Amino acid sequence: MSDITVTRSNLVFGRPSLLARGGRAVVLGAACLAVILPFIAVISTSLASQAEISRAGGFVFWVTDPTLDAYRAVLSGGVVTRSVIVSLGIAGVGTALSVLCTIGLAYALSRTSMYAQKPMLLAVLFTLLFSPGMIPMYLVVKQLGLIDSYWALILPVLINAFNVIVMREFFLDLPAELMESAKIDGAGEFLVLTRIVLPLSKAVIAVIALFYAVAYWNSFFNALLYINSPEKWPLQLVLRTYVVNETPMGVDDLAMEGSSLPPQVAIQMAILLISVLPMLIVYPFIQKHFTKGLLIGGVKG
Repeated sequence: MSDITVTRSNLVFGRPSLLARGGRAVVLGAACLAVILPFIAVISTSLASQAEISRAGGFVFWVTDPTLDAYRAVLSGGVVTRSVIVSLGIAGVGTALSVLCTIGLAYALSRTSMYAQKPMLLAVLFTLLFSPGMIPMYLVVKQLGLIDSYWALILPVLINAFNVIVMREFFLDLPAELMESAKIDGAGEFLVLTRIVLPLSKAVIAVIALFYAVAYWNSFFNALLYINSPEKWPLQLVLRTYVVNETPMGVDDLAMEGSSLPPQVAIQMAILLISVLPMLIVYPFIQKHFTKGLLIGGVKG
C-alpha cells in the first residue's frame, strides 16, 4: 500500500502544472511565429504590386491585390530559369552519386573481415576532424582541370565523413545472422548488400539522401570559387548576387512582352521562394524517416 502511495505521489509531483504548460505553449507559439512570419512576408511581398510595397515600406505582410507578375518574369526565361535547371541537375546527379558512394564505403567499413578496415576507418575519421582548407582544395580542383565545370561542384564534396559514419553504425546494428545465413547459401558481398542490407536500410538512406540534396541545393561558395561562366551559375549563386548583393535584375533577362517589369523587391522575394520550394516539397516525404534513421544510425546500442 505504501509503495502504491509513493508511486502515485511521484506521478502527481512529476506532472507539469497548468502554468508550466501555458509557458511552454507561449514559447512554442513564439518560436513558430518567428519562423512563419518572415516566410509569410516573403510570399506576400513576391505577390505584391509596387504600390503596396511602397505603402508597406519594403515588406508586405498581407497582400490585398496579389499578382504573379514577379514569378512570370522570373520563370519566363533567362538567368533564373537556367540557374534552376542547373541546380536541379547538380542536386540530382550529386545526390545519387554521393548516396551510392556513401553506401559502398559505409558497408565496406562495417565488415570487420575486410582487409585494412581499421586504417580506412581512421582515415575517414581524420577527414572528419581535419579539412584540407580552401586554397589546397582550389589547387587540387585546378590541377584536375575542373575549373568552370559542373563536376567541380560534385566531386570535391562527393562523400561526407559524418554521413559515412552514421550509415556504417546503422549497418552494424543490422542482424548479423541474416548476412551469415546468406553467405552460407552462397551469396557474395554484393548480393548481401543489395538483397538484405539495402531493403532494411531505407530509413537511413532517405535521411542521408536528404542531407546530400540539401547540401548540393544550398551550396553557393564552391560555385563562387570554381564557376567562372555566369551561364553556369546555380540558383543559390544567382540568389546571392541579386538579393544579398542587391544587384538589379537585367531587363533583357526578365522583360515580358506587353508589360512592365515587376518591382525589384518582388522579384527578389520570388527568387528566394523558388530557392526554398524544392526542399519544402521533398521534406514531408522524408520527415517520417528522420528519427529512426538518425537515432539508429548515430547511436550504437
